[in-house]
Amino acid sequence: MKFVGINFDHFHMGDLLRLVSEHPRAEIVGLCDEDPARMQDAARNFSIPPERLFTDYRVCLEQTRPDAAILCPAPARHAEYVENVAQFGVHMLVEKPMADSLASADRMMQAAEASGKTLMINWPLVWSATHRTAKRLIDEGVIGQVSEVHYYGGNRGPLYHGADKIEVSEDEVQRRKPASWFYKLASGGGSLRDYLGYGVTLGTWFMDGRKPLEVTTVVDEPVGLEVDEHSVTVARYEHGLSKFETRWGTFTDPWTLQPQPLCGFVLVGSAGTIGSFDYAPTIRVQTKANPEGLEVPVDVLEAPHRNAIEHFIHHLETGAPLLGPLTTATSRIGQQIIDSALLSAREKRTVKLLE
Repeated sequence: MKFVGINFDHFHMGDLLRLVSEHPRAEIVGLCDEDPARMQDAARNFSIPPERLFTDYRVCLEQTRPDAAILCPAPARHAEYVENVAQFGVHMLVEKPMADSLASADRMMQAAEASGKTLMINWPLVWSATHRTAKRLIDEGVIGQVSEVHYYGGNRGPLYHGADKIEVSEDEVQRRKPASWFYKLASGGGSLRDYLGYGVTLGTWFMDGRKPLEVTTVVDEPVGLEVDEHSVTVARYEHGLSKFETRWGTFTDPWTLQPQPLCGFVLVGSAGTIGSFDYAPTIRVQTKANPEGLEVPVDVLEAPHRNAIEHFIHHLETGAPLLGPLTTATSRIGQQIIDSALLSAREKRTVKLLE
C-alpha cells in the first residue's frame, strides 16, 4: 500500500512515517511540504530520494498516485487539506485533533463522504495498552456502566520533543516558541486544543457514545501568550459530572517519568472503578468483589491493532471497523465538547453542548 506524507506542521508525521516504513506491506512513495527543509529529516531517515519530495500537494498526488495520505497540518488547516486531498480519491489519516472547529470537522466528513474514501483521525492514546485494557473490561461489564470520567493529560510542553520523542534543549524550545503554531490561537494552538480531544474523545468511547448536556471550562491566561497552557473542563451528563484537565508544563513527560498528577484516566462505573494511566504496566481495578483493588496486567496488543498504520491498512484491506475514537463519528462528539469548552472559556460561563 502506497503512502504519502503531506504537511509536516505536526512532528508526529515522523512517527507515522516510521510505522509505514516498518510495515511489510506498505511503502512511502512521496513527501510533501511547502517548506522543503521540514522534510529533510524524514527524507534522510526513510531514504526518500529527491525526486519523491514535493512542495505542491497536487504534483505529489498526481506523480505518486498513492493509496493513502498521512496529513499533519496545524488544526486550522485540517479541513482545507482534507478537501484538497479527497479530490484525488485517496484514503486519509489525519493526526489529532480532528479539527480546529466543529464546522471544519463537518467539512472534513463531507469531503471524505463525497470521495468514497476512509477518513481516520489518529489519537495516539488509542495505542496505549492501558486504555485498551480499560475499554475491554468496561465492555465486559466489570465496572458496570461508566458514569464518571476523570482525565489529566499533558506534557512539559509541545516543543520539548520532536519525532520519535527526541529531546529538544531548553534554548531551542525558547527559540522556536515565537514562530510555532502550537502557540498561535489562529492556528489552533493551546493545551486545551492539544489535549482535551484525547480526554473527551476516549471518554466518549468509554461512555459508549453518550454526550454531555453542558460544559464549563476555565483556562489560565499566561502573560505574553495568546493561548492557554492549562485548562479544566467539567462536563455535565444526564448521569453525572466528568472532569477533563489539560496541562503544558507537567513536571516530567509521562512517556519518560509519570508526573504528579498522573496522566491518564480514572473511570467510575456503577459496579467499580478503573485507574488507567499512560504507559503503565498495570491498571488498578476496584469491584464489589474486590473493593480493596487489584493490579491487573495490561493486555498485550496484537497485530493488526498495535498502531495506527497497521490498523488503518487492516481496515482498508478487509473492511474491518475502525476502533471507536478513530472514527469521524466519535471524534466529532469530541469536537463538539472542545468547541463548547472554548466558548465557555472565552465567555466565562457554562454553555450547552454545541450541535
